[in-house]
Amino acid sequence: ATLRLILIAEKQREQMHESLLQLSKTSIEELNRSQRGRSGSDSEFAARELTRFSRWLDERTGPPFTAVVDGANVAYYMQNFDQGRFNYHQIQFVVDALLSMKENPLVIVPYKYTTPSFLVHAGMGRGIQRLGEKEKAILEELTRQGRLWSVPPRCLDDFYWMLASVSDQTASRNGAVLDVLPNDDEGRWPGTRPMLISNDQMRDHKLELMEPRLYRRWYSCHLVNYNFTAFVDDECVDREIGFSTPDFFSREIQGNPSPAKSGGAGEGTAWHFPVGDWDLNDRFCVRIPRET
Repeated sequence: ATLRLILIAEKQREQMHESLLQLSKTSIEELNRSQRGRSGSDSEFAARELTRFSRWLDERTGPPFTAVVDGANVAYYMQNFDQGRFNYHQIQFVVDALLSMKENPLVIVPYKYTTPSFLVHAGMGRGIQRLGEKEKAILEELTRQGRLWSVPPRCLDDFYWMLASVSDQTASRNGAVLDVLPNDDEGRWPGTRPMLISNDQMRDHKLELMEPRLYRRWYSCHLVNYNFTAFVDDECVDREIGFSTPDFFSREIQGNPSPAKSGGAGEGTAWHFPVGDWDLNDRFCVRIPRET
């Protein structure tokens, strides 16, 4: 028997999509309550903007996106040193790596990081960062290529890259299956597409989105962590990047068809049980023959 990748079903994808739209509204309402004097219209604006992004994903033409990059997470990665900053060179580094892997990435960034100067929380504290010419060139090129979505002020960028993972991308996908099978002819990673490039653990959102098992299925299928040596401006001493591939089989109890073997028992079901103190890929298996 072969272990399967158990995906969230179409109705569950739709449920998650609608949950994100609702969360975009309620999260701003909570923020407004904590900041007296803020306009209640902000919450409606947040929901409208996320809906606009969803429609753009469905209506845009061209190759569908197979990777979504959490731009702020990547740009701030390992930037907790004196010269640390929101580093566009790190975003470009990750985009280039994904392109070399035959993926088509979309970068999500909050609007403020697309302006000439902005407040940052990097290095040894807070300060104003001004984009250099090389950083502006990266931003302009990503925009020109249609690879960058700027999240409006007072909207949470997390919801955007989470929603992108369950978008139908109707026009660009045109009915094609984006997921990659094992032993792909182009050597691509097997697993679900689009994958999410982020080290964010999303602890703030998961319990509100769906029941735990469905969340685990979505999270394990889509999220890809990364690691690389931090850039200092546009320089990096070691231009190697590591990705943790998404699961291509589900790490939960599952029963799978077990065909009959020559001279052995007939068809049945093989149940695979993860065991807490065993290796990650090891399973305790029980085969139950089909009644005849």
